[in-house]
Amino acid sequence: MSTDSTLDVIVIGGGPAGSTVSTLLAQRGAKVRLYERDTFPRFHIGESLIPETYWVFKRLNMLPKMKASAFVKKYSVQFVNAQGKLSAPFYFDENKPGERSQTWQVIRSEFDTMMLDNAREHGVDVRQPARVLEVLFEGDRAVGVKVQKEGGGSEEVRAKVVVDASGQSTMLQNKFKLRLWDPILNKGAIWTYWEGAYRDAGKDEGATVVIQTPNKQGWWWYIPQHDNTVSIGVVAPFDYLFKGRGGHEQVFNEEKDACPEVIKRLSTGQRRGGYYATKDYSYRSSKVAGDGWVLIGDAFGFLDPLYSSGVLLALKSGELAADAIADGLAAGDTSATQLGRWGERFNKGVDRMRRLVCEYYDGFSFGRFVKTYPHLKGKVTDLLIGDLFDDHVDEVWGPLESLYPPDKTAIPTWKDGTPPDDVNKVNELYLPEDPMR
Repeated sequence: MSTDSTLDVIVIGGGPAGSTVSTLLAQRGAKVRLYERDTFPRFHIGESLIPETYWVFKRLNMLPKMKASAFVKKYSVQFVNAQGKLSAPFYFDENKPGERSQTWQVIRSEFDTMMLDNAREHGVDVRQPARVLEVLFEGDRAVGVKVQKEGGGSEEVRAKVVVDASGQSTMLQNKFKLRLWDPILNKGAIWTYWEGAYRDAGKDEGATVVIQTPNKQGWWWYIPQHDNTVSIGVVAPFDYLFKGRGGHEQVFNEEKDACPEVIKRLSTGQRRGGYYATKDYSYRSSKVAGDGWVLIGDAFGFLDPLYSSGVLLALKSGELAADAIADGLAAGDTSATQLGRWGERFNKGVDRMRRLVCEYYDGFSFGRFVKTYPHLKGKVTDLLIGDLFDDHVDEVWGPLESLYPPDKTAIPTWKDGTPPDDVNKVNELYLPEDPMR
Protein backbone atom coordinates (compact mmCIF):
# COMPACT_ATOMS: atom_id res chain seq x y z
CA MET A 1 0.00 0.00 0.00
CA SER A 2 1.30 3.46 -0.85
CA THR A 3 2.28 5.52 2.19
CA ASP A 4 1.03 8.67 0.43
CA SER A 5 -2.42 9.13 1.93
CA THR A 6 -2.79 12.79 0.99
CA LEU A 7 -4.08 12.39 -2.58
CA ASP A 8 -7.46 13.89 -3.27
CA VAL A 9 -7.98 12.56 -6.79
CA ILE A 10 -6.47 9.89 -9.02
CA VAL A 11 -7.08 10.25 -12.75
CA ILE A 12 -6.68 7.25 -15.06
CA GLY A 13 -5.68 8.42 -18.54
CA GLY A 14 -3.85 11.47 -19.87
CA GLY A 15 -5.87 12.25 -23.00
CA PRO A 16 -7.86 15.49 -23.35
CA ALA A 17 -10.49 14.47 -20.78
CA GLY A 18 -7.95 13.38 -18.17
CA SER A 19 -5.75 16.42 -18.73
CA THR A 20 -8.75 18.73 -18.40
CA VAL A 21 -10.20 17.32 -15.20
CA SER A 22 -6.80 17.10 -13.51
CA THR A 23 -5.76 20.64 -14.46
CA LEU A 24 -9.00 22.21 -13.26
CA LEU A 25 -8.89 20.27 -10.01
CA ALA A 26 -5.30 21.34 -9.40
CA GLN A 27 -6.38 24.94 -10.00
CA ARG A 28 -8.93 24.47 -7.20
CA GLY A 29 -6.22 23.27 -4.82
CA ALA A 30 -6.74 19.52 -5.05
CA LYS A 31 -3.78 17.15 -4.91
CA VAL A 32 -4.10 15.19 -8.14
CA ARG A 33 -2.11 12.29 -9.55
CA LEU A 34 -2.62 11.22 -13.15
CA TYR A 35 -1.55 7.83 -14.52
CA GLU A 36 -1.05 7.52 -18.29
CA ARG A 37 0.02 4.16 -19.67
CA ASP A 38 1.54 5.42 -22.95
CA THR A 39 4.58 7.56 -23.59
CA PHE A 40 3.68 10.77 -25.39
CA PRO A 41 3.66 11.81 -28.14
CA ARG A 42 1.46 9.01 -29.44
CA PHE A 43 -0.84 8.73 -32.42
CA HIS A 44 -4.56 9.28 -32.00
CA ILE A 45 -7.49 10.10 -34.26
CA GLY A 46 -10.04 12.86 -33.58
CA GLU A 47 -8.22 15.82 -35.09
CA SER A 48 -10.84 18.47 -35.75
CA LEU A 49 -11.96 20.79 -32.95
CA ILE A 50 -15.13 22.86 -32.77
CA PRO A 51 -15.38 26.41 -31.39
CA GLU A 52 -17.05 25.72 -28.05
CA THR A 53 -13.75 24.21 -26.89
CA TYR A 54 -12.68 27.86 -26.51
CA TRP A 55 -14.29 28.26 -23.11
CA VAL A 56 -12.64 25.19 -21.61
CA PHE A 57 -9.28 26.17 -23.12
CA LYS A 58 -9.69 29.57 -21.47
CA ARG A 59 -10.16 27.98 -18.03
CA LEU A 60 -7.21 25.68 -18.64
CA ASN A 61 -4.94 28.60 -19.63
CA MET A 62 -4.43 26.78 -22.94
CA LEU A 63 -5.48 29.60 -25.27
CA PRO A 64 -2.02 31.25 -25.48
CA LYS A 65 -0.49 27.86 -26.31
CA MET A 66 -3.10 27.12 -28.98
CA LYS A 67 -2.68 30.57 -30.54
CA ALA A 68 1.08 30.16 -30.64
CA SER A 69 0.90 26.67 -32.17
CA ALA A 70 1.29 25.76 -35.82
CA PHE A 71 -2.16 24.15 -35.92
CA VAL A 72 -4.31 25.11 -38.91
CA LYS A 73 -7.00 27.63 -38.00
CA LYS A 74 -10.56 26.43 -38.63
CA TYR A 75 -13.31 28.97 -39.33
CA SER A 76 -16.05 26.90 -40.92
CA VAL A 77 -17.47 23.59 -42.05
CA GLN A 78 -18.80 22.74 -45.51
CA PHE A 79 -20.92 19.92 -46.84
CA VAL A 80 -20.84 18.19 -50.22
CA ASN A 81 -23.95 16.21 -51.11
CA ALA A 82 -24.16 12.93 -53.00
CA GLN A 83 -24.44 14.78 -56.32
CA GLY A 84 -21.22 16.70 -55.62
CA LYS A 85 -22.86 20.04 -54.83
CA LEU A 86 -20.87 22.07 -52.30
CA SER A 87 -22.84 23.98 -49.66
CA ALA A 88 -22.05 27.54 -48.71
CA PRO A 89 -19.60 27.55 -45.79
CA PHE A 90 -21.06 27.67 -42.31
CA TYR A 91 -18.77 30.40 -40.98
CA PHE A 92 -18.81 30.25 -37.22
CA ASP A 93 -18.10 33.95 -36.70
CA GLU A 94 -21.10 35.06 -38.73
CA ASN A 95 -23.23 33.89 -35.84
CA LYS A 96 -20.93 34.66 -32.91
CA PRO A 97 -18.24 37.17 -33.91
CA GLY A 98 -14.90 37.20 -32.17
CA GLU A 99 -12.02 34.88 -31.47
CA ARG A 100 -14.28 32.35 -29.74
CA SER A 101 -15.56 31.32 -33.18
CA GLN A 102 -12.18 30.32 -34.56
CA THR A 103 -10.82 26.90 -33.66
CA TRP A 104 -8.13 24.51 -34.90
CA GLN A 105 -7.36 21.35 -36.81
CA VAL A 106 -4.85 19.52 -34.62
CA ILE A 107 -2.39 16.69 -34.90
CA ARG A 108 -3.36 14.77 -31.81
CA SER A 109 0.13 13.57 -30.94
CA GLU A 110 1.13 17.23 -30.56
CA PHE A 111 -2.12 18.46 -29.05
CA ASP A 112 -2.41 15.74 -26.40
CA THR A 113 1.19 16.33 -25.37
CA MET A 114 0.50 20.06 -24.99
CA MET A 115 -2.54 19.33 -22.84
CA LEU A 116 -0.69 16.91 -20.58
CA ASP A 117 2.28 19.26 -20.24
CA ASN A 118 -0.19 21.98 -19.26
CA ALA A 119 -1.53 19.72 -16.51
CA ARG A 120 2.01 19.27 -15.19
CA GLU A 121 2.53 23.03 -15.22
CA HIS A 122 -0.55 23.42 -13.03
CA GLY A 123 0.82 21.05 -10.42
CA VAL A 124 -0.64 17.70 -11.47
CA ASP A 125 1.59 14.75 -10.53
CA VAL A 126 1.78 12.96 -13.89
CA ARG A 127 3.09 9.40 -13.85
CA GLN A 128 3.94 8.20 -17.35
CA PRO A 129 4.18 5.51 -18.57
CA ALA A 130 2.21 3.90 -15.76
CA ARG A 131 -0.50 1.29 -16.11
CA VAL A 132 -3.45 1.13 -13.74
CA LEU A 133 -4.38 -2.52 -13.24
CA GLU A 134 -7.66 -2.02 -11.41
CA VAL A 135 -9.72 0.38 -9.33
CA LEU A 136 -9.88 -0.53 -5.66
CA PHE A 137 -13.18 -0.62 -3.78
CA GLU A 138 -14.36 -0.88 -0.23
CA GLY A 139 -17.94 -2.01 -0.61
CA ASP A 140 -19.42 0.16 -3.36
CA ARG A 141 -16.99 3.03 -2.86
CA ALA A 142 -13.85 3.54 -4.96
CA VAL A 143 -10.87 4.18 -2.68
CA GLY A 144 -7.86 4.06 -5.00
CA VAL A 145 -6.08 2.09 -7.70
CA LYS A 146 -3.61 -0.74 -8.13
CA VAL A 147 -0.73 0.36 -10.35
CA GLN A 148 1.86 -1.78 -12.09
CA LYS A 149 5.32 -0.83 -10.84
CA GLU A 150 8.25 -0.28 -13.14
CA GLY A 151 10.38 -3.39 -13.07
CA GLY A 152 7.56 -5.65 -11.89
CA GLY A 153 5.10 -5.97 -9.07
CA SER A 154 2.34 -3.55 -8.18
CA GLU A 155 1.36 -1.01 -5.55
CA GLU A 156 -1.96 0.25 -4.22
CA VAL A 157 -2.51 4.00 -4.05
CA ARG A 158 -5.42 5.59 -2.18
CA ALA A 159 -7.42 8.72 -3.01
CA LYS A 160 -10.78 10.24 -2.14
CA VAL A 161 -11.98 10.16 -5.76
CA VAL A 162 -10.98 8.09 -8.80
CA VAL A 163 -11.67 9.52 -12.26
CA ASP A 164 -11.81 7.02 -15.13
CA ALA A 165 -10.57 8.85 -18.24
CA SER A 166 -9.11 5.68 -19.74
CA GLY A 167 -10.72 6.12 -23.16
CA GLN A 168 -12.54 3.34 -24.92
CA SER A 169 -10.92 0.73 -22.69
CA THR A 170 -13.23 2.31 -20.06
CA MET A 171 -12.28 0.28 -17.00
CA LEU A 172 -15.22 1.03 -14.73
CA GLN A 173 -17.88 0.96 -17.45
CA ASN A 174 -16.77 -2.58 -18.26
CA LYS A 175 -16.48 -3.59 -14.58
CA PHE A 176 -20.06 -2.58 -13.80
CA LYS A 177 -21.51 -3.45 -17.25
CA LEU A 178 -22.82 0.09 -17.71
CA ARG A 179 -22.46 0.33 -21.49
CA LEU A 180 -25.57 1.12 -23.54
CA TRP A 181 -25.21 0.68 -27.28
CA ASP A 182 -26.84 3.22 -29.57
CA PRO A 183 -29.76 1.75 -31.53
CA ILE A 184 -28.74 3.53 -34.76
CA LEU A 185 -25.13 4.66 -34.88
CA ASN A 186 -23.29 1.42 -35.62
CA LYS A 187 -20.62 2.80 -37.93
CA GLY A 188 -17.06 1.96 -38.91
CA ALA A 189 -14.27 4.06 -40.41
CA ILE A 190 -11.22 3.62 -42.64
CA TRP A 191 -8.78 6.46 -42.99
CA THR A 192 -5.31 7.52 -44.05
CA TYR A 193 -3.29 10.69 -44.75
CA TRP A 194 -2.55 12.49 -48.00
CA GLU A 195 0.39 14.84 -48.52
CA GLY A 196 0.06 17.81 -50.86
CA ALA A 197 -3.70 17.34 -51.38
CA TYR A 198 -5.96 20.21 -52.36
CA ARG A 199 -6.97 22.79 -49.80
CA ASP A 200 -8.84 26.04 -50.18
CA ALA A 201 -7.13 29.38 -49.76
CA GLY A 202 -7.47 32.08 -47.13
CA LYS A 203 -10.20 31.76 -44.55
CA ASP A 204 -11.41 28.49 -46.10
CA GLU A 205 -8.05 26.72 -45.90
CA GLY A 206 -8.80 25.10 -42.58
CA ALA A 207 -12.43 24.17 -43.18
CA THR A 208 -13.61 20.69 -42.37
CA VAL A 209 -15.36 19.29 -45.44
CA VAL A 210 -18.00 16.58 -45.02
CA ILE A 211 -18.52 14.75 -48.32
CA GLN A 212 -21.47 12.41 -48.75
CA THR A 213 -20.74 9.27 -50.76
CA PRO A 214 -22.56 9.13 -54.12
CA ASN A 215 -24.46 6.01 -53.05
CA LYS A 216 -25.44 7.76 -49.77
CA GLN A 217 -24.11 4.84 -47.74
CA GLY A 218 -21.68 7.03 -45.83
CA TRP A 219 -19.55 10.14 -45.82
CA TRP A 220 -15.93 11.32 -45.97
CA TRP A 221 -14.09 13.61 -43.60
CA TYR A 222 -11.49 15.93 -45.11
CA ILE A 223 -9.33 17.70 -42.52
CA PRO A 224 -6.29 19.84 -43.51
CA GLN A 225 -3.35 19.76 -41.13
CA HIS A 226 -0.28 21.93 -40.68
CA ASP A 227 2.32 19.41 -41.87
CA ASN A 228 1.01 19.67 -45.47
CA THR A 229 -1.17 16.62 -45.00
CA VAL A 230 -4.89 16.02 -45.05
CA SER A 231 -6.62 13.50 -42.82
CA ILE A 232 -9.09 11.69 -45.09
CA GLY A 233 -11.47 8.95 -43.99
CA VAL A 234 -14.71 7.26 -44.92
CA VAL A 235 -17.43 6.45 -42.38
CA ALA A 236 -20.30 4.07 -43.13
CA PRO A 237 -22.32 1.27 -41.54
CA PHE A 238 -20.02 -1.43 -40.24
CA ASP A 239 -21.51 -4.23 -42.31
CA TYR A 240 -21.20 -2.17 -45.49
CA LEU A 241 -17.52 -1.36 -44.94
CA PHE A 242 -16.20 -4.60 -43.50
CA LYS A 243 -18.38 -7.57 -44.42
CA GLY A 244 -17.71 -9.45 -47.65
CA ARG A 245 -15.14 -6.95 -48.94
CA GLY A 246 -11.35 -6.91 -49.09
CA GLY A 247 -8.79 -5.34 -46.78
CA HIS A 248 -8.76 -1.76 -45.57
CA GLU A 249 -6.71 -0.47 -48.51
CA GLN A 250 -8.99 -2.10 -51.07
CA VAL A 251 -12.19 -0.82 -49.47
CA PHE A 252 -10.76 2.69 -49.03
CA ASN A 253 -9.75 2.85 -52.69
CA GLU A 254 -13.05 1.44 -53.91
CA GLU A 255 -14.90 4.15 -51.98
CA LYS A 256 -12.45 6.85 -53.13
CA ASP A 257 -12.72 5.85 -56.78
CA ALA A 258 -16.52 6.03 -56.55
CA CYS A 259 -16.48 9.60 -55.21
CA PRO A 260 -15.47 12.27 -57.79
CA GLU A 261 -15.14 14.99 -55.14
CA VAL A 262 -12.59 12.93 -53.19
CA ILE A 263 -10.69 12.00 -56.37
CA LYS A 264 -10.47 15.68 -57.31
CA ARG A 265 -9.20 16.78 -53.92
CA LEU A 266 -6.58 14.06 -53.64
CA SER A 267 -5.33 14.30 -57.23
CA THR A 268 -2.62 16.87 -56.44
CA GLY A 269 -0.96 14.81 -53.72
CA GLN A 270 0.06 11.34 -52.65
CA ARG A 271 -0.76 9.05 -49.77
CA ARG A 272 1.50 9.16 -46.74
CA GLY A 273 1.40 6.39 -44.15
CA GLY A 274 -0.79 3.36 -43.80
CA TYR A 275 -4.50 2.66 -43.64
CA TYR A 276 -6.30 2.66 -40.31
CA ALA A 277 -9.65 1.18 -39.36
CA THR A 278 -11.76 1.34 -36.25
CA LYS A 279 -15.19 0.68 -34.92
CA ASP A 280 -17.26 3.77 -34.39
CA TYR A 281 -20.00 2.03 -32.47
CA SER A 282 -21.72 4.68 -30.42
CA TYR A 283 -22.27 3.95 -26.77
CA ARG A 284 -22.89 5.66 -23.49
CA SER A 285 -22.72 4.69 -19.85
CA SER A 286 -25.91 4.40 -17.83
CA LYS A 287 -24.11 6.31 -15.04
CA VAL A 288 -21.59 9.14 -14.96
CA ALA A 289 -20.52 8.48 -11.37
CA GLY A 290 -20.74 6.33 -8.27
CA ASP A 291 -19.52 6.73 -4.72
CA GLY A 292 -15.93 7.90 -5.07
CA TRP A 293 -15.69 7.48 -8.86
CA VAL A 294 -16.49 9.37 -12.08
CA LEU A 295 -16.47 8.55 -15.82
CA ILE A 296 -15.45 11.18 -18.38
CA GLY A 297 -14.52 11.37 -22.07
CA ASP A 298 -14.64 8.13 -24.05
CA ALA A 299 -14.67 6.22 -20.76
CA PHE A 300 -18.21 7.57 -20.44
CA GLY A 301 -19.28 7.41 -24.07
CA PHE A 302 -18.55 7.88 -27.74
CA LEU A 303 -20.99 9.57 -30.11
CA ASP A 304 -19.96 9.80 -33.77
CA PRO A 305 -17.20 11.61 -35.69
CA LEU A 306 -19.59 13.43 -38.04
CA TYR A 307 -19.53 16.89 -36.46
CA SER A 308 -16.12 16.60 -34.76
CA SER A 309 -17.62 16.72 -31.28
CA GLY A 310 -15.27 14.18 -29.68
CA VAL A 311 -12.67 16.51 -28.17
CA LEU A 312 -15.34 19.00 -27.08
CA LEU A 313 -17.23 16.28 -25.21
CA ALA A 314 -14.00 15.10 -23.61
CA LEU A 315 -13.14 18.63 -22.46
CA LYS A 316 -16.69 19.46 -21.36
CA SER A 317 -17.15 16.28 -19.37
CA GLY A 318 -13.77 16.90 -17.75
CA GLU A 319 -14.76 20.46 -16.89
CA LEU A 320 -18.17 19.60 -15.45
CA ALA A 321 -16.79 16.66 -13.50
CA ALA A 322 -13.93 18.76 -12.10
CA ASP A 323 -16.36 21.33 -10.70
CA ALA A 324 -18.51 18.64 -9.10
CA ILE A 325 -15.48 16.89 -7.60
CA ALA A 326 -13.90 20.09 -6.28
CA ASP A 327 -17.16 21.19 -4.66
CA GLY A 328 -17.63 17.71 -3.22
CA LEU A 329 -14.13 17.64 -1.75
CA ALA A 330 -14.72 21.04 -0.15
CA ALA A 331 -17.99 19.83 1.39
CA GLY A 332 -16.69 16.38 2.36
CA ASP A 333 -19.21 14.79 0.00
CA THR A 334 -17.92 12.35 -2.61
CA SER A 335 -21.18 10.50 -3.07
CA ALA A 336 -22.53 9.41 -6.43
CA THR A 337 -25.16 12.16 -6.25
CA GLN A 338 -22.58 14.90 -5.77
CA LEU A 339 -19.97 13.57 -8.20
CA GLY A 340 -22.58 12.91 -10.87
CA ARG A 341 -24.63 16.10 -10.53
CA TRP A 342 -23.53 17.22 -14.00
CA GLY A 343 -24.71 14.09 -15.80
CA GLU A 344 -28.23 15.19 -16.75
CA ARG A 345 -27.05 18.44 -18.30
CA PHE A 346 -24.22 16.75 -20.15
CA ASN A 347 -26.42 13.97 -21.50
CA LYS A 348 -28.96 16.48 -22.73
CA GLY A 349 -26.21 18.23 -24.71
CA VAL A 350 -24.97 14.96 -26.16
CA ASP A 351 -28.56 14.10 -27.13
CA ARG A 352 -28.77 17.31 -29.16
CA MET A 353 -25.62 16.51 -31.10
CA ARG A 354 -26.75 12.92 -31.52
CA ARG A 355 -30.02 14.05 -33.04
CA LEU A 356 -28.21 16.26 -35.53
CA VAL A 357 -26.01 13.29 -36.45
CA CYS A 358 -29.00 10.96 -36.87
CA GLU A 359 -30.87 13.52 -38.96
CA TYR A 360 -27.91 13.75 -41.34
CA TYR A 361 -27.77 9.99 -41.73
CA ASP A 362 -31.52 10.02 -42.33
CA GLY A 363 -31.25 12.48 -45.22
CA PHE A 364 -31.25 15.92 -43.57
CA SER A 365 -30.15 18.64 -45.99
CA PHE A 366 -28.55 21.74 -44.47
CA GLY A 367 -29.08 23.64 -47.71
CA ARG A 368 -32.77 22.86 -47.91
CA PHE A 369 -33.33 23.64 -44.25
CA VAL A 370 -31.58 27.02 -44.37
CA LYS A 371 -33.35 27.93 -47.61
CA THR A 372 -36.72 27.13 -46.00
CA TYR A 373 -35.91 28.65 -42.59
CA PRO A 374 -33.15 31.23 -43.17
CA HIS A 375 -33.74 32.80 -39.75
CA LEU A 376 -32.64 29.52 -38.12
CA LYS A 377 -29.22 29.29 -39.81
CA GLY A 378 -27.69 30.75 -36.65
CA LYS A 379 -29.25 28.07 -34.46
CA VAL A 380 -27.95 25.32 -36.75
CA THR A 381 -24.52 26.95 -36.66
CA ASP A 382 -24.74 27.00 -32.86
CA LEU A 383 -25.19 23.23 -32.92
CA LEU A 384 -22.28 22.83 -35.33
CA ILE A 385 -19.96 24.87 -33.11
CA GLY A 386 -20.91 22.75 -30.10
CA ASP A 387 -23.25 25.10 -28.26
CA LEU A 388 -25.10 22.06 -27.00
CA PHE A 389 -25.80 22.79 -23.38
CA ASP A 390 -28.37 25.59 -23.72
CA ASP A 391 -32.07 25.13 -24.51
CA HIS A 392 -32.14 27.93 -27.10
CA VAL A 393 -30.96 25.57 -29.87
CA ASP A 394 -34.07 23.39 -29.46
CA GLU A 395 -35.92 25.89 -31.63
CA VAL A 396 -34.67 24.04 -34.73
CA TRP A 397 -36.35 20.68 -34.09
CA GLY A 398 -39.96 21.63 -34.83
CA PRO A 399 -39.17 23.25 -38.20
CA LEU A 400 -36.84 20.36 -39.01
CA GLU A 401 -39.64 17.88 -38.42
CA SER A 402 -41.91 19.92 -40.69
CA LEU A 403 -39.68 18.89 -43.59
CA TYR A 404 -40.02 15.17 -42.86
CA PRO A 405 -41.59 13.08 -45.64
CA PRO A 406 -44.98 11.58 -44.64
CA ASP A 407 -43.54 8.12 -43.99
CA LYS A 408 -40.64 9.23 -41.81
CA THR A 409 -40.65 7.91 -38.25
CA ALA A 410 -39.14 9.44 -35.16
CA ILE A 411 -35.41 9.08 -34.45
CA PRO A 412 -35.03 6.17 -31.98
CA THR A 413 -33.77 7.15 -28.56
CA TRP A 414 -31.22 5.42 -26.32
CA LYS A 415 -32.32 2.14 -24.85
CA ASP A 416 -30.98 -0.66 -22.70
CA GLY A 417 -30.04 -3.72 -24.69
CA THR A 418 -27.38 -6.05 -25.93
CA PRO A 419 -24.61 -5.05 -28.31
CA PRO A 420 -25.18 -5.38 -32.06
CA ASP A 421 -24.98 -8.92 -33.40
CA ASP A 422 -21.58 -8.33 -34.99
CA VAL A 423 -19.89 -6.69 -32.01
CA ASN A 424 -17.41 -9.57 -31.74
CA LYS A 425 -16.50 -9.09 -35.38
CA VAL A 426 -15.91 -5.40 -34.69
CA ASN A 427 -13.67 -6.18 -31.75
CA GLU A 428 -11.46 -8.31 -33.99
CA LEU A 429 -10.48 -5.04 -35.65
CA TYR A 430 -9.83 -3.46 -32.30
CA LEU A 431 -6.48 -4.96 -31.46
CA PRO A 432 -4.30 -3.85 -28.50
CA GLU A 433 -1.92 -1.97 -30.80
CA ASP A 434 -4.81 -0.03 -32.35
CA PRO A 435 -4.06 3.71 -31.92
CA MET A 436 -7.71 4.32 -31.09
CA ARG A 437 -7.42 2.01 -28.06
